[in-house]
Amino acid sequence: MHPTIQDVTARIIARSSESRRIYLERMAQAAEEGPRRGHLTCGNQAHAYAAMGGDKDTLVAEQAPNLGIVTSYNDMLSAHQPFETYPAFIKEVARKNKATAQVAGGVPAMCDGVTQGQVGMELSLFSRDVIALSAGVALSHNTFDAAVYLGVCDKIVPGLIIAAATFGYLPGVFLPAGPMTSGIPNDEKSEVRKRFAKGECDRAELMRAEMASYHGPGTCTFYGTANTNQMLMEFMGLHLPGASFVNPGTELRDALTETGTKRALEITKLGNDYRPVCDILDERTFVNGLVGLMATGGSTNLIIHIIAMARAAGVQLDLQDLADISDATPLMARVYPNGLADVNHFHAAGGLGYMIGELLGAGLLHPDTKTIYGNGLKDYHAEPQFKNGHIKWAPGATKSENEKVLRPASNPFQPVGGLKQLNGNIGRAVIKVSAVDPDRHVIEAPARVFSSQQDVKDAWRAHELDRDCVVVVRFQGPKANGMPELHGLTPTLSVIQDRGFNVALVTDGRMSGASGKVPAAIHVSPEAVDGGLIAKIQDGDIIRVDAVNGTLEVLTPDVAHREAAQPDLSGNGHGIGRELFESFRQSVGRADSGAGVVV
Repeated sequence: MHPTIQDVTARIIARSSESRRIYLERMAQAAEEGPRRGHLTCGNQAHAYAAMGGDKDTLVAEQAPNLGIVTSYNDMLSAHQPFETYPAFIKEVARKNKATAQVAGGVPAMCDGVTQGQVGMELSLFSRDVIALSAGVALSHNTFDAAVYLGVCDKIVPGLIIAAATFGYLPGVFLPAGPMTSGIPNDEKSEVRKRFAKGECDRAELMRAEMASYHGPGTCTFYGTANTNQMLMEFMGLHLPGASFVNPGTELRDALTETGTKRALEITKLGNDYRPVCDILDERTFVNGLVGLMATGGSTNLIIHIIAMARAAGVQLDLQDLADISDATPLMARVYPNGLADVNHFHAAGGLGYMIGELLGAGLLHPDTKTIYGNGLKDYHAEPQFKNGHIKWAPGATKSENEKVLRPASNPFQPVGGLKQLNGNIGRAVIKVSAVDPDRHVIEAPARVFSSQQDVKDAWRAHELDRDCVVVVRFQGPKANGMPELHGLTPTLSVIQDRGFNVALVTDGRMSGASGKVPAAIHVSPEAVDGGLIAKIQDGDIIRVDAVNGTLEVLTPDVAHREAAQPDLSGNGHGIGRELFESFRQSVGRADSGAGVVV
């Protein structure tokens, strides 16, 4: 093993020793009680089985596994629309294997693409905790021997993982739906967005470009949060090998769903291969997930989510762990917004199977973690093939088919990963540098301070930002307004940078998983309403964003002695359902501890 990976893993294990011990003791106690529905009264069971038709006798006999399906299906999200047919398919597969399956419950799944720049985005981060709570309600009926989780996008998978960890005595299998087929190139879409921002094309042209990019069932094809989630589930052993990036509506996709369902049946406590989620989600598994995040240049949103997911399993991660793993991990992929290719191109070049093989060979992954398939992550250097009506796994690719997209660990795009921690008098933050030109890894310029992304756009339209500047957008943290993504700033800041100015963003908010080439110090903690120095920065203060040395500083003297700005947050608590989330805003944790409400 690489010494840094060994050291970070040992540090996490030591830090987590007490919380992990308590967690595992609770899971062991729950597992000892045996199959869950064995504790139901006859009345309980009658309610649970009343609508199950021909499956009733199998359920009452209690000799065969019963799967609980937790689904995030809706037909507004392209990524989740394919899940409409999954429950019936999973039930039929269970019947063929003399078992049963029931839809335990649904969880909400909102689309950040729809809510970007809209008030609804202020519910986005909190939806992760709602999803965890909803899945908890679904599984609380206590009638299941394993769970099958249907989810893909930004907050859905993290919320489901938090629930799966909470019910960690149950085995769990995550079944993805896959990415949509490729539309127009992402860089072409991005150029149209910038042209629209500059007033060089009309809304009709912009709409045509957007519709040609987001055009069918499946995840959006750029490497944002949704596809980073899928990578993470494979690196953490909760997907079948090679399952993440197979397109919907294909024979291979259906065969993977069938095989995943069978696997969920095989790993229950009723058989001889019991693999509860609590054993899979250990410290080494989360380290493997972090290595995958860094090697692929994944979404910054996962920095928050993986900390919260780990806490649900008794594992304590710190931003320094992420930074150290990033420094030890080569950046092997360039997928939009870090390059021109999309996830379909990445998959065709060798995909996650190739990458896992390379990283295992470099000693950067723990090979013997618990997984739902095989004997550890070492068996995930594999490629699924559909032959004679069945899935067969062949050895994964040993050569990249396109080194403009995917490179070996020995010849990466850059020797370190795509994420950096920043520390300084402004606070702790993170920055994604995988798509940022090295000449822009250090920006020092006067501050221009705003309290909303709309104010930034208005200032830009008034030609107030045509200069070197660090755009500070504060009061965007979880306590202030739910920490909405500020993806709407990407075209504006990109235009400023393209005009030759040195520009950076500093914010206590989030950027999209699609954030790219503009240096952005995000997730500043503590946030402005929680005593953060960012609340005291004024226009003209000199800010230094240094991704080389990992610092985030206001260089103007005596800033700490100023009075903090006092924003008007009265409008943040109502409209589009925000009234319902006041308790979340009051109790949410800091971004650098996962911005959690339930963990």
